[in-house]
Amino acid sequence: MPTLVFIVAAYLIGSLSFAVIVSKSFGLADPRSFGSKNPGATNVLRTGKKLAAVLTLLGDAAKGWLAVFLALRFGAGYGVGEAGVAAVVLAVFLGHVYPLFFGFHGGKGVATALGILLALNVWLGLAVLATWLLAAYMWRTSSLSALIAACFAPLYGYAILGLGYYTLAIVLLSLLLLWRHKSNIQNLLSGKETRIGNKPQAGDSPP
Repeated sequence: MPTLVFIVAAYLIGSLSFAVIVSKSFGLADPRSFGSKNPGATNVLRTGKKLAAVLTLLGDAAKGWLAVFLALRFGAGYGVGEAGVAAVVLAVFLGHVYPLFFGFHGGKGVATALGILLALNVWLGLAVLATWLLAAYMWRTSSLSALIAACFAPLYGYAILGLGYYTLAIVLLSLLLLWRHKSNIQNLLSGKETRIGNKPQAGDSPP
């Protein structure tokens, strides 16, 4: 029962869509109503409000970190084992992707995934972040960087955490993130994906 409580709490934390919350606080349009209609920091940035985009990014990362941190910090005292924490990892991510409070229309999960990985192991999170930054520097495409980082995350997880429930959760997390980027993958294959620093064209899908 305590494990279920942590899982449900993680999903509810993940369901806090900071793109929508921050946009409403700044008096901006609902990010689900313009651009890619993706409630994420990239789409919020299209409003021209950089602070709103930064707060969205930090909020989405923080909720992933918080849910996993709480499970790691307090779960053991209630009998929540590694499998339970792994379930919390997936629950908070699914909350972001399918938020209960916002009509199950969520973001793609890059920032939330980073927060989750930082909570599991700071070196794991930093390794994935460094991979994203290196890929972004080389190819200047945010979505491609996210896809590359997602592919490397399970390898880093295995190297740092070993083979277990956490690494399995990271594999599933990466697969979900790749699936959420299917429109970006199509744009990359057709050469239509927006590069970092370029103005997005109509119909572009941000990461």
